[in-house]
Amino acid sequence: MRPRLPGTRPRPCGADLRAVGSALVLVLAALAAPAQAGRDARMPASMPAEYASACGDCHLAYPPALLPAGAWTVLMSGLDAHFGTDAQLDEAARARVADWLRGHAATGRRATATASDGRITRTARFTRKHRAVGESVWRSPDVRTPANCAACHPRADQGDFDDDDVRVPGHGRIGR
Repeated sequence: MRPRLPGTRPRPCGADLRAVGSALVLVLAALAAPAQAGRDARMPASMPAEYASACGDCHLAYPPALLPAGAWTVLMSGLDAHFGTDAQLDEAARARVADWLRGHAATGRRATATASDGRITRTARFTRKHRAVGESVWRSPDVRTPANCAACHPRADQGDFDDDDVRVPGHGRIGR
């Protein structure tokens, strides 16, 4: 039996096992995190139809977890001049999409890494993950722009940007 401080009750063995079990769960979760690194921006199933159609007409309907809520607020308030295009929605649709984007926006470390102009392709994370991509790839007819995620990420529409699944046109599968 363990010594105990005066005035304290002895802890049953089960409490020790629960503490060990909790610690084990935390360690396993930390070990699994790197495996999910490219999958942490999954597209929520509740995507508004207006988002899929209006945004998806010009570019990938980006998973909301790629930007923090504040960046989505700024983007949604300037749809009349959205990177050189008039992408306005009626007010009800704009409010629905904006609320959905903010509700599923990036949190934690990812929420602090935004580009000053709001472009996902200029965030620190995007720049770091694509630093080895040469200019010839960006300008190739199959890619054309860094915003064309689906050219290299076959499940980009699902928010799956896993490094192991990257296939660069003209270069094939690239991954770890």
